[in-house]
Amino acid sequence: MLQSPFLHRLDDRDRALYLRWVIGESASRVTLFFWTAVTHMGGVSASVVFALVPLLTAEGQLKIAAVQAAWTLTISLLSVQVIKRLVVRTRPTERVNYHAHVNVPDRFSFPSGHAAASMSVAFIHAATFHSLAWPLLVIALLIGASRVRLGAHYPGDVLVGQLIAIVTGVAVRALW
Repeated sequence: MLQSPFLHRLDDRDRALYLRWVIGESASRVTLFFWTAVTHMGGVSASVVFALVPLLTAEGQLKIAAVQAAWTLTISLLSVQVIKRLVVRTRPTERVNYHAHVNVPDRFSFPSGHAAASMSVAFIHAATFHSLAWPLLVIALLIGASRVRLGAHYPGDVLVGQLIAIVTGVAVRALW
């Protein structure tokens, strides 16, 4: 996967950040419960529900935002799956021999599907309904952070997943 010295340095820094941010084995139940609840809010199933419920029930601007969120979510997740299979970055649990506090959906780490899914829906709704922007984006960022805290992803995986969602969201809104 990594061939250039620059990519090796990035990978080393990403691993170092991961080791600083991941929750240790002796974490409290409350800590694990909080981060696990946050991470499940950003799963594909939850993101699809958050995108589709307004699509089926809403009218006007909310319906338009729901359609855009559904397209952004679909395109982002397809992009993530293609990139995962091209890059083939192993999960931190395999590389640094650390136990994840959640089940990991596949063996590929880069980029994070949870981060992309949650940011896809949050970004579109934040761009449409400005008064909700901060809470929605903070939740999406926390979902991304939860993936690192629980040991499922490196910070760079999360960042790129979120960037894929934002770029896709910008493109979907521009083409609308």
